[in-house]
Amino acid sequence: MMVPAMMWGMALPMSAQNLIQRVDRILSTNYNKVKYDTVYITRPRTKWTVTARMNVSGMAIESEGIDDGQHFQSRSEANSKATLSMGVSYQGIALGLALNPAQLAGKYHDYELNLNSYRNKFGFDIIYQDAKNFKGRYEQDDLGRIDLPDGLLKVQTLNVNAYYAFNGRRFSYPAAFSQSYIQRHSAGSLLLAASYMRQRTTLDWESLQVGDQWSGMEGQQLKMTNIGLGAGYGYNYVPRQGWLLHLSALPTLIVYSKTYQTVGDDRMTLRYHFPETIITARGAVVRNWGNKFLGLSMVYTYTNIGDKAELAVENAKWRLRAFFGLRI
Repeated sequence: MMVPAMMWGMALPMSAQNLIQRVDRILSTNYNKVKYDTVYITRPRTKWTVTARMNVSGMAIESEGIDDGQHFQSRSEANSKATLSMGVSYQGIALGLALNPAQLAGKYHDYELNLNSYRNKFGFDIIYQDAKNFKGRYEQDDLGRIDLPDGLLKVQTLNVNAYYAFNGRRFSYPAAFSQSYIQRHSAGSLLLAASYMRQRTTLDWESLQVGDQWSGMEGQQLKMTNIGLGAGYGYNYVPRQGWLLHLSALPTLIVYSKTYQTVGDDRMTLRYHFPETIITARGAVVRNWGNKFLGLSMVYTYTNIGDKAELAVENAKWRLRAFFGLRI
C-alpha cells in the first residue's frame, strides 16, 4: 500500500518552495543522523562547503621477463598531470568541476576520471585512465637499449579500491579526504579491503623509426584483469585541536587473475605466480580553524603480477591533492 500512496503524493501539486523545503528537511535529517561517537567524530555545524583543489597525478609501468631465451626489461612513465577543481557540498551532497590547463592549451590529450565516496564505515575510489603520453626505455640482451617516445605506449586502466572500517564510529576516513566530518580525537581501525584492476597496454613498435636490429619487432598487447581481497589498518592522529594526520595501508592478495599477452598473431596466457598483490596506501594532513580548512592528501596504488622467468609487470599510480575550503 505504500507505493501507491507515494505515487499519489508525488502526483499532487506542490510549489517549488515547498518542494525545496521538503528536500532540505530530508537532507538535514540524514546529515544530522548520529551513527558515530561524538566524542571522537563530529559533523561541521554549517550546511555548505566550498573547496578549491589542485591535483597532480602520475603513473609508471615496469616489465621484466624472458622472450626466446633473451632477457628484457622496460620502464615507462606517464607525464605528470595537473588539474584545478572546485567543489560545492550541501549537507553531504557534493558536485565538482575540474579543468586541466595543459589539455585546454592542446598540450595534453590523455583522459582521466576520478570518482570517490568516503564514509565512516564504507568507501571507495574509482579511477579510469586512458593515457598515451608515456616515455621510457626498453632493453633486451641481444638488441641493447632503445628509448620509447610519446605515443608508442598506450595504456587504459580501471582501478577500483573499496574499504570497510570496523571502528567507523570513532575513526573517520572522510575527515581526512572529503572534510564532511571532523576528527576530534585520535582513533584507528582495522579495515577490510577489496580491489579490482583491469588494464590494456599496447606497444606500437611499427610506428617507431629505429635501426635494422629492431626491425623484426612486432606490435604487442597485454591485457589483465585482477581481483584482490585483504585487510589493512588506518589511523587518524590528532596531535592537537584542529590538526589531523592520517595514514592507512590496504594490501590485498589477488584471488582472481586473467592475463594474456599478444605479440603479432601469437597469444600467450600468463600463469598465476604467488604472491600477486594490489596495495593501496593513503595519507593526509588537514588543518581546521574557524570555518576554514586546508591540507594535503595522497592516494597510491601498486600492483604486481607475473613471474620474471616469463613476464612480470608492476604498476604504480599516484595522486597528490592540495585543497582549501570554506564552511558557510
